[in-house]
Amino acid sequence: MAGSSGRRRWTAAEVPDLRGKTAVVTGANSGIGFETTRVLADRGATVIMACRNPVKAEAARTRVLAESPEADVHLLELDLNSLASARKAADALVTERPTIDIAINNAGVIMLPHGQTEDGFEQHFGVNHLAHFAFTGLILPAVLASSAGRIVTVGSNGHRMGRLDFDDLPFEQGYKPLRGYGRSKLANLMFAYELHRRLAAAGASAISLAAHPGGANTDAGGFGGDSMKRWSALMDHIPNPIVHSAHKGALPLLRAAVDPAAKGGDYYGPRGLLTMTGPPVVVKSNARSRDTDSARRLWEVSEDLTGVTFPL
Repeated sequence: MAGSSGRRRWTAAEVPDLRGKTAVVTGANSGIGFETTRVLADRGATVIMACRNPVKAEAARTRVLAESPEADVHLLELDLNSLASARKAADALVTERPTIDIAINNAGVIMLPHGQTEDGFEQHFGVNHLAHFAFTGLILPAVLASSAGRIVTVGSNGHRMGRLDFDDLPFEQGYKPLRGYGRSKLANLMFAYELHRRLAAAGASAISLAAHPGGANTDAGGFGGDSMKRWSALMDHIPNPIVHSAHKGALPLLRAAVDPAAKGGDYYGPRGLLTMTGPPVVVKSNARSRDTDSARRLWEVSEDLTGVTFPL
């Protein structure tokens, strides 16, 4: 694990004044997405809450405004189970917001039984990776219009359990919910790193980073399977040294999004035991996530499956 700021503990108080900045957060109505939104809005950013459920999104927006009445917060309907929805949301977003300073790919599913998205992809891979890949590619011109745009893709320690099988991306062989989740989180990191390499090669001012919340106690934005929801309910009542609050889980995302010392390709996570809790620092991901050949292949496959080509 690599440290990033000596022994000083990075907290939400480190987030600078963000007035004049525009941020979009997927899955912003609950968990770490909500906590990230709350802090960004409180610091003056215009925040676009990209969520699949308009009713829950409006309730979350009301909570943000109750805490920060002057906040500039808007809703964007985005269902990552559908590439058509991702395209529609991206088109609406860049039309309304031609410059985006911060894009945080946070929404996700976890521990679902085997199933398919609207487009026929395995659910974890389709929602967590492919839809975010498409959405990011479609809004990238607006991020590139910023003088210092950042794209933060949320990973997980679960990436260590993931293996990409390009011959079985539908995951029809040997599927287990944790394996499906791990594969998607591995793909998230490979995407974030490959996007960083491509942005750097293009001489772009924008950078791509990744972050993970550690053992944040959330319901995955309501996308968790029944087994995950039972586990979360149990964790609410058991003191656990590797579980912390959604607010603390949001800190690595926030640091990746705003810390002036952050660099493209950095991966932020908690500093503590098993990188599950503690203040956010730069952490390491496994060798598989850093495999550049596989990342390039994943990129090409993702372009083919989504029909989205990045303007790089």
